[in-house]
Amino acid sequence: MSHKILVVDDEDLIRESLSYILRKEGYIVTEARNGAEALKEIELTKFDICITDIEMPKMRGIELLEKISSVSPETFVIIITAYASIETAINALRKGAFDYIIKPIEFDDLILRINKLLDYKNLVLENSLLRKEISRQYDFHNIIGHSESMKQVFQVISKISTSDGTVLITGNSGTGKELVARAIHYNSKRSHKQFAVINCGAIVDTLFESELFGHKKGSFTGAVSDKEGLFKLADGGTLFLDEVSEIPIHLQVKLLRAIELKEILPVGATQLIKIDVRIVAATNKTLSEQIALGKFREDLFYRLNVVEIRLPSLTERIDDIPLLVNHFVDYFKNQMGKNIIGFSAEAMDLLLRYTWRGEVRELQNVIERAVIFCDQKRIEVSHLPDYIQQLNPSAAVKNIKTLRQAVQQSEKIHIEKILKRFNRDMEKVAEELDISLSSLYRKVEELHITKKS
Repeated sequence: MSHKILVVDDEDLIRESLSYILRKEGYIVTEARNGAEALKEIELTKFDICITDIEMPKMRGIELLEKISSVSPETFVIIITAYASIETAINALRKGAFDYIIKPIEFDDLILRINKLLDYKNLVLENSLLRKEISRQYDFHNIIGHSESMKQVFQVISKISTSDGTVLITGNSGTGKELVARAIHYNSKRSHKQFAVINCGAIVDTLFESELFGHKKGSFTGAVSDKEGLFKLADGGTLFLDEVSEIPIHLQVKLLRAIELKEILPVGATQLIKIDVRIVAATNKTLSEQIALGKFREDLFYRLNVVEIRLPSLTERIDDIPLLVNHFVDYFKNQMGKNIIGFSAEAMDLLLRYTWRGEVRELQNVIERAVIFCDQKRIEVSHLPDYIQQLNPSAAVKNIKTLRQAVQQSEKIHIEKILKRFNRDMEKVAEELDISLSSLYRKVEELHITKKS
């Protein structure tokens, strides 16, 4: 697509010469003899660049620049000036012009400047579109789920995104804690700044302080240059502390100080650095238990736990499984170029009955595997991993030879169903089954039923 350029000059020779050269370069050029004419053209057409003289009748170039900034801010302005008016040109740059050229005009130099300016404009546009796409991708409305427990999560995200409050996200591994953290960031006023992530369980203790707060050259062996820590990198944005329970106890007080005083001290530095960072933390452990064990500071816990978002496990949101399955099928079939409509009823039933210990992440991996192996319209039981196929009653019956095995299989299926219903609360399950708690534990052992969710 050809770029559109508006040339504004009251001198016919300059205006026509410029237009001729630019048209030869393939640009679509519109001419205006003064600022008033130019403004009418700008109100009718979106121009990529406006090249305007400063001294013109009816409306000076500086005034035109100010009008363009309000009417068409996406139009980049280049000022034409005489050598004696360079101060005026510099003033124009302060008011929003992107460049200036001096009479007599060097056309080769002008073309070079226009090309660079258009490259920059395209880069700005690409970044803007990318940021919009990222914001759309992490919009909390696109987090999959319509169960009551997920609706509550959406309501909390919606309320806290507009604030700067510290957030603690809890839940099992694989429930999507980082996705929620990103949704909070990209729907907040900090979305134009950095979203920095640190997995606290994956950093060596000796390097943890440097990763968070940075270090000065020579502050320790291997520090060959200054390094900015994640707090500085996320300045103005959000810092996501994943697996926050794994932060070494001796560094937790420094983290607490950074959050409370909004200042950090890099390793080897003597000067405190002010920072403005929103903290979102996540853990799959119960922090109150970690406090009791002396592994987590109570004051840090209360500082992080301003707002808690507890992500439900899949056993608490079974209604969301078909939605998640369809979402992952659409994603992977498009990625692999396959024409798959979805799951057969029998295969979907197995997904609904399976206990997802790895949560949404495990479900995603199972769907990806199924799409890889499926060469037909629907994903069948045979495309699922063996350990899920074993839940299929018809598959289980094939291996049953005696009456005792048949009774045990029936008991196992029934007990697993009740365990799932009561989220594996053994006392409630025993009461529902009308047996003693000790009998239930014995049955669980005999039938090799997993007690944990």
